[in-house]
Amino acid sequence: MPRVVLFLLMCLVGPCAFAQDWPQWRGTNRDGVLKDANLVSSFEDLKTNWTQEISAGYSGPTVADGKVYVMDRRTKPQQTERVLCFDEKSGEPLWTHEYKAVYRGVGYVAGPRASVTIDGDKAYSLGTMGHAFCLNAKTGKEIWKHDFDESLQITKSKRMPIWGIAASPLIYRDLVIYHVGGVDACVIAMDKNSGKEAWRALKDRAQYSSPIITRHNDKDVLICWTGDAVVGLAPQKGKLLWRFEFKPRNMPIGIATPIVQGDKIFLTSFYDGSLMLKMTDDETIEKAWKAIGDNEKSTKALHSIISTPVWIDDVIYGVDSYGELRAIEAKTGQRIWESDKAVPRGRWSTIHFIQDGTNVWMFNERGDLKLAKLERSGFTEISSTNIIAPTTNQLNRRGGVCWSHPAFANGNVIIRNDKEIKSISLKQK
Repeated sequence: MPRVVLFLLMCLVGPCAFAQDWPQWRGTNRDGVLKDANLVSSFEDLKTNWTQEISAGYSGPTVADGKVYVMDRRTKPQQTERVLCFDEKSGEPLWTHEYKAVYRGVGYVAGPRASVTIDGDKAYSLGTMGHAFCLNAKTGKEIWKHDFDESLQITKSKRMPIWGIAASPLIYRDLVIYHVGGVDACVIAMDKNSGKEAWRALKDRAQYSSPIITRHNDKDVLICWTGDAVVGLAPQKGKLLWRFEFKPRNMPIGIATPIVQGDKIFLTSFYDGSLMLKMTDDETIEKAWKAIGDNEKSTKALHSIISTPVWIDDVIYGVDSYGELRAIEAKTGQRIWESDKAVPRGRWSTIHFIQDGTNVWMFNERGDLKLAKLERSGFTEISSTNIIAPTTNQLNRRGGVCWSHPAFANGNVIIRNDKEIKSISLKQK
C-alpha cells in the first residue's frame, strides 16, 4: 500500500478508533463495556462541556450520531412525559416530544425509567405507563406509537408493576422488543418500522429488568427475566427455548440486567439473592448454583437492587442490599471480600459499573464518579470526584440520590439528576 494512502487512512481512522456512541441501555452491546484508551486516569480539573435543565426521571441518557437523548416527567399544568434531544457537543436543545401520561397505581413517581433506544434514524421510547413511541431521531417527528397499557389491559388486569414499566426497548433485526407484562404478552415484539405486532410471548408478570440478546450454539437467544422466571426465547419468532422458574419470595423486584459469560447467566435481586444458570443444549437450562440470605440484612452472595454487577474473569463484583461492594466467586457464589468505601451505606444504595479494559468506572448514587481496579485482591480507588448533586425526587431520603445510569460516549460522561443533564469531558489533555 502506498505510504500516502496509508497515511490518509490513519488520519481518517486514527482519531475515531476509540470513539464510541452509547445508543441504548448499558451501551452498544447492552453489556456495560466501554472501549476507550484515551480517557483520563485522574479527575483533577475535569471540564464540564455543557449543562441543561430537565425535569425528574430515572431514564439514563443515550448517545448516537451527535445527539443525546433522555426522558423526564412534568406534573404541571398536567401530567406529561417527555423525550428530549440535545446536541452532543454543545448541549443545545434540538427537539422535545411531549405527551400526556397520567400515572395510576405506580410508586416512586419521579418519572420514566427506560432509556431511549436509538437504531439508525429512529428513536424508541417507553414510558412508565406503557406509552411507546417510534420517533425520527433527528427531528422528533412521530413515526408510530402504541399504548401497551390500553392494548394489553395491564392496569385493568392489575398487572401493572408497582414501579411501572421500566425495561428499555431492545432492537433485534427488524423488530423492537418490549418487556411490559400484558396478560398473554409479558414480552411483545413489534415491527420496528411500522409498529405492527410481530409476536407475543409468556403469561408471566412483568419485572423491571431489560432483556438482552446473547449467542449460544451459534444461535441468538433473547434472555428475559420476568416476574416469574428466567426465559430464553428465539428472538425472531418469540418461540420458547427454555424456562427456569425463579418466583420471588416477596414481590417481583429484579432490576439488574442479566449478565452473561460463555454459557453462564448471572442474576441478582434484593430479596432473592443470586442465581447462576447454565445453558446446555439449545432448549435446556440448568441451575449452577443459587444463594439467598435469610433477609435483606442477612445476605449471601449478592443481593443487589438497582445496579447490574460486573463479571471480570472468574469474579463477579456488585453492590449488596445496603451498599456493600462485594466480590464473589463466579463458580460458587462464595464471598471473597467486602468494602464499604465505594458508596455510603444505605438501603438500596447503588453504584453503576462500566468496564473499561482493566479499569472500572463507578458512578454511585451520591453523584460521585470513581475510576477503580476491581480485583480478587480487593478494591483500589484510582481517582474520585463528585460530578453531579443528588436530588430528592427519585428518593426523598438521605439527601436524595442519583439512580440513573450514566452514558459514556466519545470521551465524555453524560449524567442526569432530577434537575439537570450535563456532559463532562474525560478526554486526556
